[in-house]
Amino acid sequence: MYTAKGTLGPQPGIENYLPLVRRAASHMIGRLPPNVEMDDLIQAGVLGLMDAMQRYEQGHGAQFETFAMQRVRGAMLDELRGTDWVPRSVRKNQREIAGAVQLLEHRLKRAPTDGEIARHLGIALEDYHEMLVDVHGAQLVYADDYEAGEGDMHFLDRHVAPDEQADPAARLADRRFREALVAAIENLPEREQYVMSMYYEHDMNLKEIAAVLGVTESRVCQLHSQAVARLRARLKP
Repeated sequence: MYTAKGTLGPQPGIENYLPLVRRAASHMIGRLPPNVEMDDLIQAGVLGLMDAMQRYEQGHGAQFETFAMQRVRGAMLDELRGTDWVPRSVRKNQREIAGAVQLLEHRLKRAPTDGEIARHLGIALEDYHEMLVDVHGAQLVYADDYEAGEGDMHFLDRHVAPDEQADPAARLADRRFREALVAAIENLPEREQYVMSMYYEHDMNLKEIAAVLGVTESRVCQLHSQAVARLRARLKP
């Protein structure tokens, strides 16, 4: 691979980093509905990897693998953002669940159970569990706007290797959000805390989490979706 100056770069060929793309796609696919194809994510990720290999400059403090993973994930998110991968009915169900959780937590002063949420929604518990499976993954890019406006930098250009001294207000807002998120996670029901920790902190997939908890993958999916709904409700302005 050659650098922008025309000199031969030290990085290995792209084939050495293809496992990184597949790993990112495998982890992301678990949060997405069944209509999203793994191959589509991998294809987008490879384009992100190629972009990373062209843009990466040594000596800026970030390892290439870290920089590349951010580009790969960003390319996958951009691909998802540009396609209609979540039906409107799923968005509607997601909002209804989050709204029910928010109202019940305010009323009960505690985390509502599955049954209480189902009764509030006026549906059977089994139907509520099916809703949780349907909305699983819909939260991936729903909360954030990854699209850049006219003349704006790309999302990753704004977030990769930022100048931490440039915007103290942004740093303060980010710290407050992180603290609020940590507090919200700590107030989740114990089993949902386990799911979030294993999935996001330990990078375990649904099958592995199900084996640890002694439940089905479908139940892990439900717990994850419900945990996200609780977090949305608690962090909503």
